[in-house]
Amino acid sequence: MKNAASGLPQRFNFAQHLLALNTARGSKVAYRDDHSALSYAELDHRVRCFAAGLLAEGLQPEQRVLLVMLDTIDLPVAFLGALYAGVVPVPVNTLLTAENYRYMLEHSDAKMIVVSDALRSTVDQAISTCSRPLKVVVSGAASNDRDIAFTNVLAHTPLTQAADTHADQFAFWLYSSGSTGQPKGTVHSHANLYWTAALYGKPVLGLTEDDVVFSAAKLFFAYGLGNALTFPLSVGATVVLMAERPTPAAVFERLIKQKPTVFYGVPTLYVAMLAADNLPTRDQLRLRLCVSAGEALPREVGEKLSAYVGCDILDGLGSTEMLHIFLSNRAGAVRYGTTGTPIPGYEVELRDERGQPVAVGDIGDLYIKGPSAALLYWNSRDKSAATFQGEWVKSGDKYTVDADGYYSYAGRSDDMLKVSGQYVSPIEVESALMAHDQVLECAVVGQTDVDGLTKTVAYVVLHEPATADDALVATLKAFVKNRLAPFKYPREIVFIRELPKTATGKIQRFKLREQNVG
Repeated sequence: MKNAASGLPQRFNFAQHLLALNTARGSKVAYRDDHSALSYAELDHRVRCFAAGLLAEGLQPEQRVLLVMLDTIDLPVAFLGALYAGVVPVPVNTLLTAENYRYMLEHSDAKMIVVSDALRSTVDQAISTCSRPLKVVVSGAASNDRDIAFTNVLAHTPLTQAADTHADQFAFWLYSSGSTGQPKGTVHSHANLYWTAALYGKPVLGLTEDDVVFSAAKLFFAYGLGNALTFPLSVGATVVLMAERPTPAAVFERLIKQKPTVFYGVPTLYVAMLAADNLPTRDQLRLRLCVSAGEALPREVGEKLSAYVGCDILDGLGSTEMLHIFLSNRAGAVRYGTTGTPIPGYEVELRDERGQPVAVGDIGDLYIKGPSAALLYWNSRDKSAATFQGEWVKSGDKYTVDADGYYSYAGRSDDMLKVSGQYVSPIEVESALMAHDQVLECAVVGQTDVDGLTKTVAYVVLHEPATADDALVATLKAFVKNRLAPFKYPREIVFIRELPKTATGKIQRFKLREQNVG
């Protein structure tokens, strides 16, 4: 029987679906991490063993298991094993504090936590303050009587039949970044994973089993989960995993040694790569495609990187709520400086404050409708109602669209500026500044002056910090005035050595707004 809303069978388990797709690829490498490799046959075996181990430990359907794990071959095993067993995996950021983990453990009511041994210290602090006991599984060396070794969970006889789950059943959670308060537990279904691969991974990226993919974005992100699990396993590709942080040097090492054909990054990483002295030459690479998401990719960065590596850089927009990219450039039709056009299968609208459509070229709130939308925020009725509005999801982003249907990012709704009664997109000003050859990175925010008026302030990182002086300030202001409407130029420019960023590489503009620049 089909699920009328999605076209999938009503009874659908995504882990079982992936394993079935790859039964004929048993000897092919599915994952390669820093120390070992896992064939598709071994992945199948371990997933079913891990599922059996979870049930043997007493976990029940839809109970949560928190995954605090580095990107090694154990993480996809744990994630898919939980799905296969009908248990709900909750992969979380590995760079959080003990208090963050304590909150997530309590909020999710997780019955188990699976942790990489390198992350034990912080997780132990979190566990020590929890109000209830929970099972601890350690990937690596287990160190006390309370711990369960990951290898022991895998020692069970493989589960022969996946949990009989519904396509719309709670399958896994992802926590939002928490930039506007406590992180929200975003609940996704088994069908959500299927649709991101069917609508984006296959038709837009054109992934095949011949591809080798490498994502700098980690598996605990919605972006990374699609990049390094959902999409490649849906076509039988090989995935390169990296446990360490994605510095340019670490990324270059994998690009040269592992020869991925598809690379997924974020704008701040691409900027750092272009600025690095040891950027690989084109003949050292085998890239056919790069992808960018997380923040808008500046036009100059996209053009420079594409010219250097010899392939398109597809800038796209996704979200935790939509699970992956729903708005994207396409290979052969890239317009750098835009986020492209809607992915077939998704609908996108720009609305004003009254909920009415905006005119071409005007800034509006972005709404999305599509089959990968999350079901709700856990235990947050008000926030769920504000974001999930019937079939539509309100993204919190401001966008414009041109006459050709290409969308351009204007900023987060909270970051928009109103100067002299007119909207100013910080992204537009940043893009203008980034076109200057002395600017490495920048962020534009609004700050209130002594008269209570909003002024535009640009924080700028230079390629050569020693060149910072009043003359350069005047030059940059004039440079922006020549490219944008006069009222949009930054009234003040502050040179800094680095921009404040989250663990995901996103610029923390709220920290800059708190600065007192005089």
